[in-house]
Amino acid sequence: MAKNQKKLGEILVDLGVCQPKEIEKALAYAKKQNVRLGEAMIDLKICSESNVYKALAAQYNMEYVDLDKGAIPPNAVNLIPDDLMRKYVIIPLGLEGGKVRVAIHDPLDFEMQEILRFRLGKDIRPVLAPKNRIKQILDELFNTSAANTIDKTMDRTIDRLKDSLDKTLDKSLDKSLDRSIDKSIDIEGLGDDAQADATQAPIIKLVQSLIAEAVRNRASDIHIEPMKDRVQLRYRIDGECVVRDKIPVRMKGPLISRLKIMAGIDIAEKRLPQDGRIKLKVDNQLIDFRVSSLPAVHGESMVLRILRPDSVRIGLEKMGFEEEDYKTFQKIIRRPNGIFLVTGPTGSGKTTTLYGALNVLNRPDRKIITAEDPVEYNFPGINQCQIREQIGFTFKSVLRAMLRQAPNIILVGEIRDLEVAEIAIQAALTGHLVFSTLHTNDAPGAITRLIDMGVKPFLVASAIQAVMAQRLIRVLCPKCKQVDRNPDPTWLRRAGITEQDLKDKVLYKPRGCDHCTGTGFRGRMGVFELMQMNHEIRTLAFERAPTNKIRQAAIASGMKTLLMDGKIKVLNGLTTAEEVVKVAQVEGIVL
Repeated sequence: MAKNQKKLGEILVDLGVCQPKEIEKALAYAKKQNVRLGEAMIDLKICSESNVYKALAAQYNMEYVDLDKGAIPPNAVNLIPDDLMRKYVIIPLGLEGGKVRVAIHDPLDFEMQEILRFRLGKDIRPVLAPKNRIKQILDELFNTSAANTIDKTMDRTIDRLKDSLDKTLDKSLDKSLDRSIDKSIDIEGLGDDAQADATQAPIIKLVQSLIAEAVRNRASDIHIEPMKDRVQLRYRIDGECVVRDKIPVRMKGPLISRLKIMAGIDIAEKRLPQDGRIKLKVDNQLIDFRVSSLPAVHGESMVLRILRPDSVRIGLEKMGFEEEDYKTFQKIIRRPNGIFLVTGPTGSGKTTTLYGALNVLNRPDRKIITAEDPVEYNFPGINQCQIREQIGFTFKSVLRAMLRQAPNIILVGEIRDLEVAEIAIQAALTGHLVFSTLHTNDAPGAITRLIDMGVKPFLVASAIQAVMAQRLIRVLCPKCKQVDRNPDPTWLRRAGITEQDLKDKVLYKPRGCDHCTGTGFRGRMGVFELMQMNHEIRTLAFERAPTNKIRQAAIASGMKTLLMDGKIKVLNGLTTAEEVVKVAQVEGIVL
């Protein structure tokens, strides 16, 4: 409460609707009956209900409304679910500047306002109205007048059940209810029984809502992070974490337990990390979620990785390749043997690129086998093997078994150690085309990394056909991007853009609109560094040359670095210099 905020009694006296002695009488009554001063004033008939609420509105700097059913827009009641209106005694009055205007009776019920924001997915603008007047309008809207005693009794019973369930949510879950829900839930097409369950258990509806919203907002991850006084919900959209909402801390236990049940995780184990999977149908699209739980100080943190089947089937031509690199890439993946490596940090799109290549090569006359940990996307016509270290089903054992299956193309999820690297190289030298990934900062670094692992230099020089480093950058929203007439010279310098480059070119900057949820960016594309092995680079590899020498030779032979590729995209108006510099290596500059 603000320091200068007047007391309710003082405001009522200033309005001239009561005397100081009456305030003292009401205060004594309120203390005895354990009610608020406003309620005491109404009970003792010192003030009318409307005057008390006008004073409350003045006290909390809110708008007061004289509710009239005829003044409520016809479609306004559809903005808030019936159960919330009845439970909290509130009524929607329409949309105003993108916010839901809601008539409430308790200006201090902040928890209700938080729940409304989360359930509706919109901000709200509360206004104050007398509680009895809101009840009358709700009774008329839901046909629960005094004449309809049976319906009224049923409503009271339902409300009591809901209140009871809400109050005990943080103590226990209705496990029998949860287990009756199948792991594959159709959020848009729930059956009658499932809909009834969702109404009985608000936590089920909460989980379904946050998952559906994340999918519709193009999120790649959902982060649920318990804090001391709240549960923070964040979505990762286009590579950036965005805070979506703060869930009341009392919902932490039920929320985590519900997600664990859906993912097939042991709800009793809270001391060890666990992994699981969920399959859900959102907007008629079946989507996989990879679930990870991690015990932390204030409870278990959970992350749901959203795996969309269409995200790896976007086609190589839409990944962001420049025309020359695209043609080179197509030639490399069609070679009969050798190793093609894709490098980059976690989340740089390596899997998407490799799946895109396999999708092009996947034909009935070719046998393709993959070894992955984990298998994230299923492809018809490809033999995919899930690594299980705990039972000895490792990359090494799978690779050896693969070679006895007479494949044409092999995908190894990641080269992690010397044994896997040597088997992959032997496969490449014996006539197989091998795809794999490696964690290095750039393409030339992959050569020295393999040699540092212990692979003999002559094997590296002879087996590797090409290495491609990649990153993902955000793309400017096509609907709201605007011309940048005064670009920041610091970012241009860091991106290697000169005044000569800017001739006849127009740069753009983000603005923000509804289409991009105010960020100015929508979607991502790749920036690539494609290094083909040639005689000079093979010689340097054989001689164990340092990375910088291999890099110089690759650039001299025509390789575009990540920064060069990003620079082209900036000059083409697809992104900004700042975005490119964030992900590309810039020599001598610390960001």
